[in-house]
Amino acid sequence: MLSFLLTFILMFIFWFSLSGQTAPMFLVLGTVSCLLVAYWSHDLLISKMYKGPNLRRILSIIKYFPWLVWEVVIANKHLIYLVLHPKMPIDPSIVRFKHTLKTDACITLLANSITLTPGTITIDVDRDEYIVHAVSRETAEGLLSGSMQAKIYEIEDGVRR
Repeated sequence: MLSFLLTFILMFIFWFSLSGQTAPMFLVLGTVSCLLVAYWSHDLLISKMYKGPNLRRILSIIKYFPWLVWEVVIANKHLIYLVLHPKMPIDPSIVRFKHTLKTDACITLLANSITLTPGTITIDVDRDEYIVHAVSRETAEGLLSGSMQAKIYEIEDGVRR
């Protein structure tokens, strides 16, 4: 029940901040919509967080996103270098690597993070392997270095591997 209530409150705050509507009809419709979304998805947002070290996991997520933004900036600089270089040293490759992530959320977070990083696209993911297209050898080596995976493991376990 607590996860439902917290999800509803978060949804309502988010809805109100985007809409800014204070007319009674809109408040009723917004409340009903937020209640329905909270009913259908409360176990996805809040309940999963309560399994394991809450504060450590939340702090890991908060630290992860600025780190990811920085990685995107670095990858952008590398891609600009590749495109503007007179010889265009692009060397595309398909990279396969294994993982030991346990939760679907972390598997998806890693796949999306790879795709968000310029020069890489996640082609396929399954329970123990990722297949990724990398635009250059340096980009592929960066994937295989495991720094992004280590950050995701930290979110999942609360422990850096």
